[in-house]
Amino acid sequence: MVNTKITKEELLEKAKKPAAESMRLHRFYGGKTQTALRCRVRDFQDFAYWYTPGVAEPCRQIQQDPSLVYELTSKWNTIAVISDGTRVLGLGNIGPKAGLPVMEGKALLYKYLGGIDAFPIMLDTKDPDKIIEMVLALQPGLGGVNLEDISQPKCFRILDTLREQAEIPVWHDDQQGTAAVVLAAMINASKVVGKELKDMRIAFVGAGAANVACSRLLFSYGVDPANCIAVDVNGTLGKYRRDIYLRRAEFVQQWHLCSVTNPEELEGGIDVAMRGADAVIGFSKPGPGTILPEWVKTMAKDSIVISGANPIPEIWPWEAKEAGVAVMATGRSDFPNQVNNSLVFPGIFRGALDVRALTITDEMAIVASETLAGMVEEQGLGPEHILPTMDDWDIFPRQAAAVAMKAQEQGVARVAVEYDEEYEFAAKMIRVSRDMTHMLMREGFIPEAPEAEDGGEA
Repeated sequence: MVNTKITKEELLEKAKKPAAESMRLHRFYGGKTQTALRCRVRDFQDFAYWYTPGVAEPCRQIQQDPSLVYELTSKWNTIAVISDGTRVLGLGNIGPKAGLPVMEGKALLYKYLGGIDAFPIMLDTKDPDKIIEMVLALQPGLGGVNLEDISQPKCFRILDTLREQAEIPVWHDDQQGTAAVVLAAMINASKVVGKELKDMRIAFVGAGAANVACSRLLFSYGVDPANCIAVDVNGTLGKYRRDIYLRRAEFVQQWHLCSVTNPEELEGGIDVAMRGADAVIGFSKPGPGTILPEWVKTMAKDSIVISGANPIPEIWPWEAKEAGVAVMATGRSDFPNQVNNSLVFPGIFRGALDVRALTITDEMAIVASETLAGMVEEQGLGPEHILPTMDDWDIFPRQAAAVAMKAQEQGVARVAVEYDEEYEFAAKMIRVSRDMTHMLMREGFIPEAPEAEDGGEA
């Protein structure tokens, strides 16, 4: 007979280890990214081509035809990960310097998973108008922008304004990336439990950037808002929420949720929102204990819980399972069904860059979600397998090709490509990026970190 108490303690101890090991490795490597040359330098004479005097000719050509900047520079494959550090992971407003490790990590994932050159830019301002102004001013040297860890409600206005005004795709991963991977998870989880996604009663625990975007994409996919209910720190959302109504010009998205969900006008907390729900999507205060097992027991039969808070989910997976959940997912890699934005943003941006898209639409995100969900069905769908893992590398070129096709269909692409052509190009870019990293490791240019003397503690 298995000692359940020991098993839980072991799981808790395992959950603590990544933080200590991360601290040790960050200190050893001094960061995670660096720049590398794309062109050959055979000898110092080549500087005459790459810099002065030869470089003047590409400059003149781009001046005459600005579209050539995509052919003669690295703009076509370069994005910036931009943040003000006001809403970092589960840490909150820790500032731009403290947020830099996260943005470096994002740049690493873009390169390794998508073959995209990304670099972090931390902004020492919280003013949304200045952030918008800075992003627009940076456009000439970028193929796209990933906004990251910007607090709400300003993150909504920043994204919406930039999507309207920018000439390059601007993506807020906390909103759009989270929504895309959650949609994929819900598509497959609904199949596991044998329920129609469009008919599900869904409780959104947390009404910040992540869940606002999740609800919007799920509603676009066909989920009925009238079957849904959202809850924030002050309780369930509904037309009775005077505090949101009075600030509706600022909290536009939350007031919209008040208007279209919870027609029964149920008032209360998370427990009320979860009662009778087929699924819970949580992006709120890190747990444990934010969602209680006794609340899970009041959900509908064969329920689904996506507990997305980081670094600790709102409820531990074993607690949810013991309370009767059929499909459980978290944002962590050390449990089954990791709901991780990294499963979507590299492929989506790869496809968007390759057709020089003007923007990334919700429809482009949806086809990426469908591609992600479809890959799992090929592999074998199950309660602990509703999403691929990041080492299922084929998902990224598949998504890139699907996104590129949708961008052309919607008229937001500057260049035309065929599906197979884009798939092969994306696969090559990703393969080259990975092979380069492994070569640097093999040759010792990226050294192997020594083993921790104390078993992994920082």
